[in-house]
Amino acid sequence: MPVHHRRRTAGVAVPAAVVATVSAALAGAFCAAPARATEPPPPAAQGLLLTISGDHDTWIRGVRLSCPDVYGRHPHAAAACDALTWARGDFDALPGEPHACTRQYDPVTVSATGNWRGGPVNWRKEFPNACTLDSATGPVFRF
Repeated sequence: MPVHHRRRTAGVAVPAAVVATVSAALAGAFCAAPARATEPPPPAAQGLLLTISGDHDTWIRGVRLSCPDVYGRHPHAAAACDALTWARGDFDALPGEPHACTRQYDPVTVSATGNWRGGPVNWRKEFPNACTLDSATGPVFRF
């Protein structure tokens, strides 16, 4: 019958204080809070979610607008923020950029949800076509 010989290694005694310190350091490294850059912004800084949808929601697109637009999500953010500031966050009071439009009926629905300068916003409106939308709202929904 074969005999297996176990090899014994000499154990090194490690003081309990050293084990506790190393354990705490490793736990802190693996459980540390994520860096500030990856944290989502606080709710008051999240801004507005702007959407445009076609007739019967055949298509939809949206963008998040925060003022100032530090993330560069809205293609005309500075002008949109200026228009909203002028209207004091009231989408029905936007100055727009009035121009002539055809009477073609191809309805679009726009919405804005979120907050503006700390106040809640939940606005929705239908326009007869994209041209009248642009004329009434200016750069805010140009995305």
